[in-house]
Amino acid sequence: MKRLESQPLRLIALAILLACCNAYAEDDSIVTDRPDFVESSDVVGRGKMQIETSISMENNKDSGVEDRTYTTPTLIRAGLTDTLELRMETDGHVVQHTTIGGVTETESGYSDIALGVKWHFTDGDARTHSPSTAWLLHVDLDTGTRQFSGNGIRPSLRFVAEWEVSDVIACGVMPGVMYDNNDRHHFISGILAGTCGKQFTPALRGFVELAGQQLASKDDGGNIVTADTGVTWLLSKSVQLDASVQRGLTNESPDWNVALGFSMKF
Repeated sequence: MKRLESQPLRLIALAILLACCNAYAEDDSIVTDRPDFVESSDVVGRGKMQIETSISMENNKDSGVEDRTYTTPTLIRAGLTDTLELRMETDGHVVQHTTIGGVTETESGYSDIALGVKWHFTDGDARTHSPSTAWLLHVDLDTGTRQFSGNGIRPSLRFVAEWEVSDVIACGVMPGVMYDNNDRHHFISGILAGTCGKQFTPALRGFVELAGQQLASKDDGGNIVTADTGVTWLLSKSVQLDASVQRGLTNESPDWNVALGFSMKF
C-alpha cells in the first residue's frame, strides 16, 4: 500500500503549501460535498473549479470472508454559472484484499466514472425557515476495471434541501432515485439521507448523519444504510481537510469505512 498512500499525500502536502501562501485570495470560502453523504446545495460559482479527494479504507466481514478495500474517491466540480456546475466523480484507484481461511488474495484496478450536473435551485432564508435547495443529475458509466465496474449506464436524480437552524447548526436532507442494472434486469433503487452539522470554530465543523445510500430489494443488493460522523478543518478560504467514519447498519452494508480527505478551490 505504500505507493497508493504516499503519492496522494505528497500531492496534498504540496497543494497545502501553495494554498497557504495565498490563503485568503478568494472572496468566498470553499464549500464541499464531502465528507458526508448528503451533498451541499451550493455550487462552486462561475469560472471556479474545485477538487475534492481522499484516501478511504472499507472493511467488511461476512460468512468467514473478510474484504479490506482501499480507494481514492475524487470529485471534480467546474462552475458554468453562479447556479450551475459540471461534475465528474469516481472512487479512483481500487485495491482489494480478500481473506478466506487465512489466505489473502489481492485485486487492483479502477472504479467507474460518473458525470453530472448540479443546479442550485433556491437560496435559503433563515427568517422564513426556507431551505437552500439544489438538484443533481448524475450518470454512472461502466468505465472501470471489470471486477470493480457496474453494468451499463446508471442515471440518478437527487434533491438537496438545507436549513440554517441557528448561527452554528445546519441540517440537510437528500432524497433520490437511481436507475440501476444487474446481471438479470434493470431496477430502481432509492436514496434517502439526513445530516446535521455544527460549527465549533470558524475553521472546525463536525457532523452526524444517517444515510440510506441504497434502498432496494434483497435480490437487487438490499439496503445499504450507514451511520456517519466526521469533522472538517478549514485551512484557508480555499483549502479544507476532513476525516470521517461510517458504520454499516444493515447486513448489506460494509462494516466500517474510514477516510481522510483534502479539498481545494481554484
